[in-house]
Amino acid sequence: MNKFALLACGISVLAAACSDYPTTPAAQVAAGDAPCQAADLVLHNTTIYTANDAQWTAQAVASKDGRIVFVGSNDEAEAYMCGGANVLDMAGNTVYAGFTDSHQHLEGVGRRTKTLSLFGIPTLQETVQTIEDWAQTIPEGDWILGRGWIEREWTDAQRFLNKSDVDAFTASKPLYMPRADGVSALVNSRALELAGVTRDTPDPAGGRFERDLDGNPTGYVLANAMNVFRDILPPETDEYLKDNLLRGLQANAAMGWTQTQDAGMSYRLVELMKEIHAENAMAHRVYAAIPIAEASEMLARGRETTPDDMFDVRGIKVFIDGTLGSRGAALIENYSDADHNGFMNRTSQEELVPVLHAALRQGIQIETHVIGDRAVRTLLDWYDEAYNAVPRNEWASEDLRWRMEHAQIIPPSDQQRFVELGVLPSMQPSHGIGDLNFAPARLGADRLGYAYPWQQLVDQGLMILGGSDAPVEAGDPRIEFYAAITRKRLDGTDDAGWHPELAVSRDTALKMFTIWPAHGAFQEHLRGSVEVGKYADLTVFDRDFMTVDPPEILDAKTVMTVVGGQITYQGR
Repeated sequence: MNKFALLACGISVLAAACSDYPTTPAAQVAAGDAPCQAADLVLHNTTIYTANDAQWTAQAVASKDGRIVFVGSNDEAEAYMCGGANVLDMAGNTVYAGFTDSHQHLEGVGRRTKTLSLFGIPTLQETVQTIEDWAQTIPEGDWILGRGWIEREWTDAQRFLNKSDVDAFTASKPLYMPRADGVSALVNSRALELAGVTRDTPDPAGGRFERDLDGNPTGYVLANAMNVFRDILPPETDEYLKDNLLRGLQANAAMGWTQTQDAGMSYRLVELMKEIHAENAMAHRVYAAIPIAEASEMLARGRETTPDDMFDVRGIKVFIDGTLGSRGAALIENYSDADHNGFMNRTSQEELVPVLHAALRQGIQIETHVIGDRAVRTLLDWYDEAYNAVPRNEWASEDLRWRMEHAQIIPPSDQQRFVELGVLPSMQPSHGIGDLNFAPARLGADRLGYAYPWQQLVDQGLMILGGSDAPVEAGDPRIEFYAAITRKRLDGTDDAGWHPELAVSRDTALKMFTIWPAHGAFQEHLRGSVEVGKYADLTVFDRDFMTVDPPEILDAKTVMTVVGGQITYQGR
């Protein structure tokens, strides 16, 4: 069965009939004459990592009506193996509190399954050839679209793509292909012509058209400079976008995610998600923040959630700087390999401050994309100023849980300010190993000492909300867990000065993808750990991440994904 397909018998069925795992007729295993303890689903004969410090492991778990009713030993679980319960023997597999991706873009994950993906191609030459092959399938005049190229992985050259790489075979077809980070892109000469971008076109605030020595646009565009091309792309139908969302849900469930937290879901997508929910087609939970461009609507509508907590819209996503790889991240000092320090103001202070004030009064969470140390420090200042500008008696709640997404470069003095201001760092371990290929050159040795500083933040007492930033990265919990505990490339290598001491323990890594993201979504009382009364959200892999050699984690197979007691993915 295709890894990215849902179980054939449907996501809304407790799939006993289509299970490959040993099942026992419930009536035969009830413990003697003991009263039957009603349950719908029982997983037993395994190790369960609960992410609950009070009971870190168990052998069995049972759920009823979507909630956990028992966590304990195999012997005690026998009382729940009765009355028609679906009893699954998990021998040889390991069960975890349901994994959560705390930073993802769901529609993009689904879109990646049906458009040109340049993710993982090892050379510049092969990347260009792949684009050429794809371009030949596109009718004259139509847009050539794709995503995912990343020069840091190329072994023959590590430079940004430009129009000269593609113009020869795209003269009559405009091309738009975001880099893997999603905040820079390749466009060709035809696209520049259609957008009216010339050497005389000024850079927009919060963006840049890269130029050659003569001042002509090269075809590499950053951040807000991408908007002029987005505005002229062909319109997309609701059917197309809804299909992308469904594909993303299915792909995520197959990876083992029981929730993803969408960092910037438009209201158009929100309405499509509501349709998907009404059709009982959600393979995992979704927690969403609305982009800053739609903040006024978010503030007017307020938080929206479904009674089953499958879909929750509660935040506003803000963009401040670019990315380190594109040299768009805002640094305090210049890049070590460039004569500038990046750029800010993808959202200006003037635009953001009223939103921050309103969010305090209405209990809306703020999630802000910041990567460079200048962006981090500036946002801490702006958050602090907002806290002081709005009287406390006007706040909807003292429990803000405002977040900084990525926050890759945090000087020690600012790490403590996260604690003081109650700001949560939402970070992606895969960035910290993928960026190995260029971060030393961008930052220099001194700044590497507080780049991707996971353990330093944990030592401060902070909860790190672990995510993947898919489709920027693969969106694979195995890679994220491995990266968090090793701080090494997938082949096991690293480089001098990469600070292995900033990796985290396996217990911490588990919390980064379970109970801490639940806290980041105000849901720790509902999910995030295997405890009686919480939703039965569980992830099952075929090996024990807590004990195997780290490279073995990367080869793990997703056995089962359970959301609210329902099996939404089952491996074959």
